[in-house]
Formats: sequence, C-alpha cells, structure tokens
Amino acid sequence: MCQVEFELACAAIKQLKGPVSDQDKLLMYSYYKQATLGDCNIPAPPDSDAKAKAKWEAWNKNKGMSKMDAMRIYTDKVEELKKNEAG
Repeated sequence: MCQVEFELACAAIKQLKGPVSDQDKLLMYSYYKQATLGDCNIPAPPDSDAKAKAKWEAWNKNKGMSKMDAMRIYTDKVEELKKNEAG
C-alpha cells in the first residue's frame, strides 16, 4: 500500500454514480480521517448534533490503528463499492 493508491481511491470514490449507504459513508469518513490525521484528536460534539456525533464516534473507533492500515482498508472498501456499482 502506498500513498498514490490511497489518493487514487480518494479520487475514485467521488466518481461513484450509485448511492452509497450512510453506514458506508461513515466507514469511509472514519478511515479517511484515520489515514490522514491519525487518532481522533477533537472533543466529542454534543449529543444534540447527531451527524457530528456519529462522525466523531466512527472516527474514534479507529483509535490506535496505523495510518497505513487505515489507507489499506479505505482503498479496499472503495474497490468493493466500485465492484458493487459495476454489478
């Protein structure tokens, strides 16, 4: 796994035509943040902000995961989404 493959996956996900489930969007967000920033380093948002809270919780679940592992999982998931879209 290298940075170039990860960047290509980041570009490829924007080209998907079909709908991506909210669960998959949260997963992709969490692995992207882990791959680019590392462990979640922001305080939890208030419970009243459901969207921000869900994103924070998804990212925070990856705590301790290496950036390289997050890049690999992100890239694998993009490939899976591309295959599902192709049928």
